[in-house]
Amino acid sequence: MSPGWEFEHARMLDRIRQVTKLEDPRVLDAFAQVPRHAFVPESERAHAYDDRALPLSDDQTISQPSMIAIMLGVLECRPEHRALEIGAGSGYAAALLSHLCREVDAIEIRPTLAASARETLAAIGYDNVRVHLGDGSRGLPERAPFDRILVSAGAETVPPQLLDQLAPGGRITIPVGGDWGQTLMIGDKDAAGHVTWRRDVPCMFVPLISE
Repeated sequence: MSPGWEFEHARMLDRIRQVTKLEDPRVLDAFAQVPRHAFVPESERAHAYDDRALPLSDDQTISQPSMIAIMLGVLECRPEHRALEIGAGSGYAAALLSHLCREVDAIEIRPTLAASARETLAAIGYDNVRVHLGDGSRGLPERAPFDRILVSAGAETVPPQLLDQLAPGGRITIPVGGDWGQTLMIGDKDAAGHVTWRRDVPCMFVPLISE
């Protein structure tokens, strides 16, 4: 629990449990361990533990905690997994993933946000996360394959490069839709390379930007 933020942090955790019905103790513990206030701008710090998206620089947002919890819950990460996050923003979701997986690669297309995420993660001590500057829709082929892929931005269609970089037996979560909203889609890749999709909850993310 974050020193000086204990009450607000506990309130956020209670809200996540209430909204998501999440029972995975590893995911709940990750939210308990990661100080969300460290990943939001100073101007928004008073609202750091509200269950809502908050603005970042470059017209981006840090995602709603309960929405991230839903995505992490369906990913079912294991300690031996390697994860890729698309749309790192300030680094909050990557920090959560770092508690659930062996190592995390995160991609952010905006230089200011990528640099800020690296700085924050390093300052807190997350040494199993790498933040890369680049086009998330292309993935990170030099580090593939990945056991889990978390896409923290809305896409009109699923980038095929991400499916190519998903390991057999792997899983991807991605918001798919247009400007007025998306549906969280969950894809599972079998040993033959075929991906089976299922629909989850409605959601609203900033668009996935490509170069």
